[in-house]
Amino acid sequence: MTSTASSTDTRQGQAAEEQRPSWQQRLRRFGYSAPPRSDVRDRLVPPYAEPGPRVWAALGLRHEVAERVTRWSGWGGPLLVTLLAGLLRFWNLGSPKAVIFDETYYAKDAWALIHRGYEVNWAKDANDLILQGNGNVRIPSDAAYVVHPPVGKYIIGLGEWMFGFNPFGWRFMTAVLGTLSVLMLCRIGRRLFRSTFLGCLAGALMAVDGLHFVMSRTSLLDGILMFFVLAAFGCLVIDRDKARARLAAALPQDEDGVVRPDAHIAETTRMGWRPWRWTAGLMLGLALGTKWSGLYVLAAFCLMAVLWDVGSRRVAGARQPHLAVLKHDLGWAFLATVPVAIATYIVSWTGWILSSTNGSGGYFRNWAAGDGKNSNWSWLFPDWWRSLWHYEHEVFEFHVHLSSPHTYQSNPWSWIVLGRPVSYFYESPAPGKDGCPADAGEKCAREVLALGTPLLWWAACFAIAYVLWRWAFRRDWRAGAIACGIAAGYLPWFLYQERTIFFFYAIVFVPFLCLAVAMMIGAILGPPGASERRRVIGAAGAGVLVLLIVWNFIYFWPLYTGTAIPIDQWRSRMWLDTWV
Repeated sequence: MTSTASSTDTRQGQAAEEQRPSWQQRLRRFGYSAPPRSDVRDRLVPPYAEPGPRVWAALGLRHEVAERVTRWSGWGGPLLVTLLAGLLRFWNLGSPKAVIFDETYYAKDAWALIHRGYEVNWAKDANDLILQGNGNVRIPSDAAYVVHPPVGKYIIGLGEWMFGFNPFGWRFMTAVLGTLSVLMLCRIGRRLFRSTFLGCLAGALMAVDGLHFVMSRTSLLDGILMFFVLAAFGCLVIDRDKARARLAAALPQDEDGVVRPDAHIAETTRMGWRPWRWTAGLMLGLALGTKWSGLYVLAAFCLMAVLWDVGSRRVAGARQPHLAVLKHDLGWAFLATVPVAIATYIVSWTGWILSSTNGSGGYFRNWAAGDGKNSNWSWLFPDWWRSLWHYEHEVFEFHVHLSSPHTYQSNPWSWIVLGRPVSYFYESPAPGKDGCPADAGEKCAREVLALGTPLLWWAACFAIAYVLWRWAFRRDWRAGAIACGIAAGYLPWFLYQERTIFFFYAIVFVPFLCLAVAMMIGAILGPPGASERRRVIGAAGAGVLVLLIVWNFIYFWPLYTGTAIPIDQWRSRMWLDTWV
C-alpha cells in the first residue's frame, strides 16, 4: 500500500501503511500482494538490476572488469542486438526484384510526392516500366485520389531519393526504421523492467519475429506506423521516469536519510517543462500522419500518461492525486500531445497545400474554389483548409464503408493465433531457374509471406494472459503499459469486422507482444530471492522457449525472404490450411 501521510507525522504514516483494506486481504488468494515498504525514492524511481557476483564468477571476470561491463551493457547489449537485426533486414534487400503486394501503391506514391508534392495516377504498365528502366520513367501530372496521409510515403520516398526508384530504394527506409525499432525496444524494455537482459531479450524477440522482419523489408505504411507508435511510447516512459525523479527530489528526508511521502509536496509540486511529453506528441502526430489508426493510439497513450501522473503523486503521498493532476498536469498534458499531434498532421500535408489550385494540383485541392465556393464557412476558413477538410471527409467515408472482398482479408479474432497471413509475393520457378535447385524434382515455391514467427505468437497468447493478471492482481504498472500498447493497436479493429482488413495491421502491437513475452520469461526465470534450484529450472525452461522461437524463425526463413525451395519443403511449412 502507498502511504498518504505527511512527513510531519511519520508515525501516522506508518500506521496507515500497515493497515490493509479487506479487499486486498481477499485478493491475496488470487496472487495479490501489496508492495513492500521501502524508501519512497526507490518506489518512484526503482534502481536498475545488476548481475549478481555468481554470474561474474562463472564468467571468470574480476570485480573491476565486471563493473565496467555492467556500466557499458546498457547500450552495448542493445546495440549488439540491433546489429544482428540490421544484418538480417538489409541482407539481399532488393530481392525479390519486383513490386510486391501494396508496394504497387506506396512506392509510386512516394516517388510522386517527393517530385510533385502530391500523388498521381500511373499507367497500368508502370510497374513493368519501372523495373525494366530502373526507375527511369516519366512522372504523370494527373492527381490521384489516395486514402492515406503522406508521412509514411515521404519516408519511403527519402530512400528512393537516395538510392533510386528501384526495390532497394523503396525498401531502404522501412528497413532502417525496422532496425531502429529493435534498438528502441531494447532500451524501452530495459527502462520498463529495470533489467538490461530483459530489455535486450524483448528486442531480440522482435528481431526474429517473421511479421516484423517481412514488414521491415517491404515498403508498406504499417511498419512506419509501428515505428512512430513505439517511439511515442518510449518518450512517455522516459517522461514518466523524469517526472517521478523530480517528485522524489522534492520530498523530504527523515533523520535516517530515508525519503518520506509528503501530501503537501505531492499535491502542489509542478513538473515544469516536460520535453519528452512534447516529443511524444510529435511522434503521435507522425503516426497519425502515416495512417489514421494512429488516432486510437493517441487517445490510449494520453489516458495512460495521465494515469501515470496520478500514480506518481499517490506514491509521493498525495491524498487527492486525481485533483492534483487535474490542477497541475492535465492541461499541460493535453497541450503537449493533442494540439501538437494535430499540428504535425496538418503540416505533413504541406506539399498538397502548396500545389496549384487551378485543377493541376493535388486531388480536391481546388474544391473550395469550385464545388465548395458557396460553403457557409467560406468567410471563416481559407480555401486550402476547406478543401483539405472535404478531402478528409471523403477519405473517412471510404474507410468506413470499405468492404471489397480480398483473398487475404481476415478477422481480427484470428490475428493473435496467426489464422490468415498475407502472401506478398509468390512464384513457382522450374528446377534450375531463379534459385530453384536443379534436383528439386517437380518445381519450387518462392514466396514472401507476412507471417509472425508461430512459436513467438503462440507464446504471446499466454504472455497476454500473464500481463493482464499482473495488471489486475499485482497492480504492476509495467503490465498495464504493455496491455495498453496491445489494446491500442489491436482492439479498435474489432469495431470494423465487416470492413476489409488484413493481418499485417497487427505489426503495430508486435513490440508490445515481445515485451509481454519478455516479462513472462522474466517470471519463468524466477524472482531475485529465489533458490538456486528454482533459478536453474527457470533458466532451463526460459532458454528452451527462446531457442525454439529462434529455430522457428530460421525454419520459416525461406518464406520470409522469397528464397526458392522445393515444393514439398514449402508444403511442410504450411502448418495450417488457412496459410495457403
